[in-house]
Amino acid sequence: MNTKKILLVEDDPSLGFVIKDNLILKGYQVTLCKDGEEGENAFHEQPFHLCILDVMLPKKDGFSLAKAIREKNSHVPILFLTAKSMTEDKLAGFQTGADDYITKPFSLEELIYRIEVFLRRSNGHAVLPDGKVFQVGQFEFDHFNLTLKNTSSEKTLTQKEAEVLKLLYQNRDRVLKREEILKHVWGDDDYFMGRSMDVFISKLRKYLKEDPAVQIVNYHGVGFRLELR
Repeated sequence: MNTKKILLVEDDPSLGFVIKDNLILKGYQVTLCKDGEEGENAFHEQPFHLCILDVMLPKKDGFSLAKAIREKNSHVPILFLTAKSMTEDKLAGFQTGADDYITKPFSLEELIYRIEVFLRRSNGHAVLPDGKVFQVGQFEFDHFNLTLKNTSSEKTLTQKEAEVLKLLYQNRDRVLKREEILKHVWGDDDYFMGRSMDVFISKLRKYLKEDPAVQIVNYHGVGFRLELR
C-alpha cells in the first residue's frame, strides 16, 4: 500500500469524489478541498507528496494557489487539471511552478499513471537545497529559469528542452523509455512527436558536450539514459 499523501483541490464535487475514491483504492491518502483558499490552508497544515489542482477554482484560482504552494515548497510535484488548452494558459501555469497539465476530460488511468511517474521520479534523487537547481556534471541547471551554465558559458533553454533534461536527470539511475518522455513532455507518443524529441535530445547533447563526463546515451529502440561519469 502507498503511504503518499495527495492534496486534491477540485470544486466539482462529483469529479472530486470520483478522483479521490479511485486514488484511495490505489492506497493513497487524499485530502479533497473545494476551493483555493481551503487548499492553501490544507497545504500549510500538513505535508503532501503531490498536489492536483483544478485551474478554475473559487476564492483563489489554481495559478495563485500553485504560486502560494511554491513559496512554501519548491519541489513538491504540482499537476493541473484544466479544461483549457491554450498555450498561454500552460505557460502561465509553468511560470507559477506547475510540473504538468492534464486536460479535461481525461481517463483516471492516465491521471494515476502520471501521479505514479511524478512520485517515482521525485523519490531519492538529490537536488540542490532550493529544489529548482540541479548539478549536472560541471553544469548548473536551473529548471525554473531555463538556464544551463558552467564556468565558461550560459545557455537559455526552451521549456521543452528544460523539461526533457529535468526528466532525464531525475531518472538518471535507469533507462528512460521513449514513450515515457513523449507522454510526459509532449502528451503523446506518435511518430512525428518522436522525431521532434530526437531533435531536442541532439540539442541537449550539443549543450552538454563541454563536459565529457556527461553523456545522454541512446539505447536504440528503447530510450535514453543520462550518465554522469
